[in-house]
Amino acid sequence: MPELKAIVEALLLAAAEPLSLERLLGVFPEAQRPDRETLRRALSELAAACEGRGVELVEVASGFRLQVPEAFAPWVARLWEERTAHYSRALLETLALIAYRQPITRGEIEAVRGVSLSGGIMKTLQERGWIKVIGHREVPGRPALYATTDGFLDYFSLKSLSELPPLAAARDLDAVAVDLERRAPALADGVSSSPGSSDV
Repeated sequence: MPELKAIVEALLLAAAEPLSLERLLGVFPEAQRPDRETLRRALSELAAACEGRGVELVEVASGFRLQVPEAFAPWVARLWEERTAHYSRALLETLALIAYRQPITRGEIEAVRGVSLSGGIMKTLQERGWIKVIGHREVPGRPALYATTDGFLDYFSLKSLSELPPLAAARDLDAVAVDLERRAPALADGVSSSPGSSDV
């Protein structure tokens, strides 16, 4: 059997999404299955072997993935120049508000931002799989409550919401929006966007 580190590398390269420890362990026949500690050691060795190269191993909310380090994003992004998504500051601020104040209603987002929220923004965030409705506020009209998803964390290379920078005041949303925008192109697939994406 090939070295465990090489098997893990092949699995992560072939996967279209992050792989959890359970998912990685599940590909091995029971008689050849490593224990969790051995698998974690192989992942650590792989991460060390990637240092200084054009690929890095990161752990995000859904598991582990190989991706292009942020330092190489300007070059890699040019492979997808025609497909690159450009997100408006309004969309990124809305996403930041949901991330920091979840669960939150559309009305509460509008109150903080001081402007009406375009239906297109919420639709885009839901279509991207970054936010979801997790319930309804028990007030007249029962407005939907929005929260972020693991897909949001994965896309922006976060393991948990605790990795977001501290937010001292609403005016800091602009800085957070810039940080999210900076993180987005660091993925292995450039910016995962459908052809012809426009500013939202």
